[in-house]
Parts: sequence; C-alpha cells; structure tokens
Amino acid sequence: MTNCNCSCAIRCTCTAASGITAIAAAVIGAFLQITGTITVTAGALTAALTVALVGLGILTLGAFVRQHSCSACLCRGLNGVLIGILATIALSIILLALGITATSLLSALAVGALVGAFTLAITSTACVIRCILDCEG
Repeated sequence: MTNCNCSCAIRCTCTAASGITAIAAAVIGAFLQITGTITVTAGALTAALTVALVGLGILTLGAFVRQHSCSACLCRGLNGVLIGILATIALSIILLALGITATSLLSALAVGALVGAFTLAITSTACVIRCILDCEG
C-alpha cells in the first residue's frame, strides 16, 4: 500500500495555478487568432486531438492497472486533466468539422477555448506528477 503525503496546500496551489494559466492561455490564444498573428491548421488540430486521445487512453489504462489507493492525493489534479482532455477532444473535433476562419470571432473564441483546455490538461498533468512524486512507499 502506498502512503501519500500530498498536502492540501500543494494540491490547491498547483490546481489553482493550472486554472489561471489555462485562462491566460485561452485569452492570449483567442487574441492571437482574431488578430491573424497565428493560424491554426488542420494538422495542429489533429495533433491536439491525438495527444488528448493518447492521454485519455493512458489515464484509462492507468485506472485499470492501478493497485494502490492514493486517490485523495490525486483527485483534484485528475479532475483538471480529465476536463482538459475531454474539452480538447470535443473542441478539436468541432473545429475540424466546421473549419476555421482567421478573422471570425467565433473561430477565435473556439481556438482560445481549445488552447485553454489543452493548457489545462498539460498543467494539471504536471500537478498530478508532482503529487505522485510526493508519495512515499
């Protein structure tokens, strides 16, 4: 049995930082898209979708293989990871289906949301790894 020493202060601080970073990335991504500074291609959307699907597969596999109880330590971080991954998958599929117009406000908002969701998934994964490495046993 593994004993986790991940304090609430570490979990809350890391998760809050993930959320703030994701919101900032979403705003910056939407601004850069609407101004035409960046263009999002189908290849970039496919890459984001692939990374999210692989991450979801790894989490699903980990849930089946997992043999120790460390859930109190990981729940908050895993919520962020799952929300980020599922939102990335949904937004990538929507943007691939609808297409992106460089100066469209709706496209800019969708791209911003996608950037924010992907950032949330990545930063929350870092929180989960940080919490796992704090476990002893």
